[in-house]
Amino acid sequence: MLLVDGVPQSHVDLDDPRHLELEYVRRLGHLIDLAAPAGTPLRVLHLGGGGLTLARYVAATRPGSSQLAAEADAEVAELVRRRLPLPRLGRPRAGTSTGTGTSTGTGTSTGAGAKTGTGAKTRAGAGRIAVRVADARAVVEQAAAGSFDAVVADVFAGARTPAHLTSVEFTAAAARALAPPGIYAVNIGDGPPLAHARGRVAAVRAVFRHVCVIAEAAVLHGRRFGNLVVAASAHELPVAGLIRRAAADPFPAQVVAGAELGRFIAGARPITDTGAGPSPSPPPAVFS
Repeated sequence: MLLVDGVPQSHVDLDDPRHLELEYVRRLGHLIDLAAPAGTPLRVLHLGGGGLTLARYVAATRPGSSQLAAEADAEVAELVRRRLPLPRLGRPRAGTSTGTGTSTGTGTSTGAGAKTGTGAKTRAGAGRIAVRVADARAVVEQAAAGSFDAVVADVFAGARTPAHLTSVEFTAAAARALAPPGIYAVNIGDGPPLAHARGRVAAVRAVFRHVCVIAEAAVLHGRRFGNLVVAASAHELPVAGLIRRAAADPFPAQVVAGAELGRFIAGARPITDTGAGPSPSPPPAVFS
């Protein structure tokens, strides 16, 4: 478990990268599973690296995927490189071993053609996970148009998402980086009365035609603080598959889409850069 200032950021199973312990990460995993036919490599941009849990999952379930993770905290990137090392990655060929994987850290090489470090140019090669120590918004705004199949925003400074990563403008930059029919996913932490979450969902809906929210009923109905995963795309989302998978999880979740989603965000104004604020701090008991 990776903790920052006592706040859980990532859970990594070094023996089985397919094991996703945290419930909201399982929901992100469902989106990855349904984003393309099983085993098809994807180009994934992870905004918020943490322990690289989801990147490891993509590498294990979709060999040959090209992935780039943006981690703003150089100390976290170095700690993960040392204590939670990445496996050797690559797409195996018949009769050969797997290719060379990657490592993370400030200013260290991450395999052929990639290097991490603040301001360093980073390229995710085939079957590799590259880590760039940089602000998530800077990375997504610099990404070439249509260069990723999935963009996952799971960014927290401690327990709060920075304000500049919550807005319509930030979401539009993520949409620009996606190739059709790419999927955008964002993890939101909020509690009663869910004003921040509704504004974030409204911001996503202002950019994308198709949007849904995945969360436990107690969180959706404003009874406790928790995580809401928002999925969006310019094309139809695999809502039916998400409903089945979310309902079968150890902590079952609901999928809100269509008219029901409209009711969920009724009256909420999309968050923009001019009025953005960080996500709410969770109650102390959440991590006790």
